[in-house]
Amino acid sequence: MPHDSIRIGLVSISDRASSGVYEDKGLPALEAWFAEVLANPVQFVSRLIPDEQTLIEATLIELADVESCALILTTGGTGPAARDVTPEATLAVAHKVLPGFGEAMRAVSLKYVPTAILSRQVGVTRGASLILNLPGQPKAIKETLDGIFAAVPYCIDLIGGPYLETQPGTLDVFRPKSALRPAA
Repeated sequence: MPHDSIRIGLVSISDRASSGVYEDKGLPALEAWFAEVLANPVQFVSRLIPDEQTLIEATLIELADVESCALILTTGGTGPAARDVTPEATLAVAHKVLPGFGEAMRAVSLKYVPTAILSRQVGVTRGASLILNLPGQPKAIKETLDGIFAAVPYCIDLIGGPYLETQPGTLDVFRPKSALRPAA
């Protein structure tokens, strides 16, 4: 049985990277992680934008409502600095808040760095899209996705998205038995 295809929105939020001061490393890290782990055909819809709340909100709405991305991941802008407004923008466009994702992401990151306690990451839904705020550094992006992704496919099932599967030997996805597709 062929795998469902998925559109994934990737949003790197950085004043300096978006203005060309340095090269963005968040988007390539996200694409590499999904290329290694996800078995589904993927179409990425990527954006590199500054830390501007109204622009972040508009980008998330576009990716969810216009581009029909089942999963939208942001990277950057989740700390306590004045310009870090990714969580506020995400909450402003949310239909439902999923507090467990933010809690789990911080718990994963705390295993690696004590400053993870400063993170304000959130997970929300908007229509049939799951939106997650990830850290900004490639190493932290991988650690966080490795720690939480097992729950992502079932969440996407519940909100009406495609059936996601991982490559054998990479990461096990959790679904209740009643939500499993029969083997082909």
